[in-house]
Amino acid sequence: MDTAESQPPAAPPGSNERKIILLLCCLAAIRVFIFSAAFPPINNVDEYAHLDLAVKYSHGQVPRGLEPISREAMQFIVIYGSQEFLWPPEVFPGGQYPPPPWTQPMDQIAPILLAREAQWQNVNHESSQPPLYYTLAGLWWNAGQQLGLEGGRLFYWLRFLNILLVAALVWLGYFAARTVFPENVFLRLGVPALLAFLPQTVFYSINNDVLSPLCFGAAFVCLARWLRAEIPDARSGTVTGLALAATFLTKMSNLPLLAVSALAVLLKIVRLAKIKKLRASAPSLASLYFCATLPMAAWAAWCRIHFGDFTGSAAKVHFLGWTLKPFAEWWRHPIFTPDGAWTYFSGQLATFWQGELLWHNQPLAFHGMDIIYSILPPAMIILALAGSFKLSANITPPQRQMLWFSFAGVAAAFGFFALMSVIYDFHDCHNPSREHPYFHAGRMMLGVLIPFLLLFVFGMDRALTRFGNRAKFLALAGMILFMLISEIAVDWPVFFSQYNWFHM
Repeated sequence: MDTAESQPPAAPPGSNERKIILLLCCLAAIRVFIFSAAFPPINNVDEYAHLDLAVKYSHGQVPRGLEPISREAMQFIVIYGSQEFLWPPEVFPGGQYPPPPWTQPMDQIAPILLAREAQWQNVNHESSQPPLYYTLAGLWWNAGQQLGLEGGRLFYWLRFLNILLVAALVWLGYFAARTVFPENVFLRLGVPALLAFLPQTVFYSINNDVLSPLCFGAAFVCLARWLRAEIPDARSGTVTGLALAATFLTKMSNLPLLAVSALAVLLKIVRLAKIKKLRASAPSLASLYFCATLPMAAWAAWCRIHFGDFTGSAAKVHFLGWTLKPFAEWWRHPIFTPDGAWTYFSGQLATFWQGELLWHNQPLAFHGMDIIYSILPPAMIILALAGSFKLSANITPPQRQMLWFSFAGVAAAFGFFALMSVIYDFHDCHNPSREHPYFHAGRMMLGVLIPFLLLFVFGMDRALTRFGNRAKFLALAGMILFMLISEIAVDWPVFFSQYNWFHM
């Protein structure tokens, strides 16, 4: 990756621009608060498992195996958990959901709660996940208890941690776009604007995916600066290494992004060697290496000791009943057909934008929206990559470098889950399954969200470059309005749930 040309100087943001970013952060926080409060507790995307780990970490208990759900978390699950995600009302007497347990006398509902508790007597298959999110969530949980919160309000307090994370993500998206394209006001504002209104339901849930875009977004900014420097210094190496370590310690599915980052660093080393500046850069390289690898190695060693392998995934795979297929059978997977490839990529893109929540056992999404979210992003990314080579685009080698680094991250994330879809026999697992052997879990790729949106907005910039900034911002506003209206329309039934925060 060539970094010979310097980046255009970043002009200090005007007061109006700072106000716009502050407004976007506030709007994102308000939106996440409203929708997080509307969804009842314990959704279908393993929220019970993440709640359990947050509670355990709040007591300083790091799992040493696939441990059972804790008694403390179990009480929240059976008393406050809603069955509306997985069951339609028709399966209940009178075609109506039973009233929330916390509104009923305990002596009347005790047998029902005991029966539900027996159904949840299972191990937590997420126990081997890295500790960063759960440490933060555990501290937040303890803070809520210190404030006197309990019961359902304490549960929602933990969900509301996402409000701070999303507001920080919007600001980081602005900072990332400004770092790479300081001269382009549309990119500087377009990336945080899309982040503020992205209809991704994972931000309304307790889970460790919400921290991935923040951690790798920080690593992306740090790498952009580190790669651009003629001779990177030790301080930038330290910060970059710590950001990469945080990405690893948040979610194992971020490994493809770390592999792409390692490749970018290696290419930088090759360039430094060619221009005979490798020795001068040694302190930065050493600090980056040790700050990144030591925390990763420590957690990998913990997983090897307590879970049997360096990623902790073997125990989870065994629990889910998956087995590796013989190599010869990989090529029989339907993903290698046009229909299968479309099924995989469209499903991943749709869930990347909208999430995977169910309501009455039906996806919270409109089919037409799925198609739009499956076609528009690839088109914008193609335009972005094509535009990166056009002289009329007036972009520098460092900017081109970061666009292609972004694309490499997106491609690695999609490729990783395509590989996971191919190599495993899912047996009796519900999702993925033998009948539908595809990972449709866009939330697990959210680490690449900021680079993805940088490509997307740059593609919009290239598509509308002849029409000026006015047309670009009108198109951006139209897309945001579409996302917001469609999200409200899709999620509107959720607001009437008796189990949500508004009824506590």
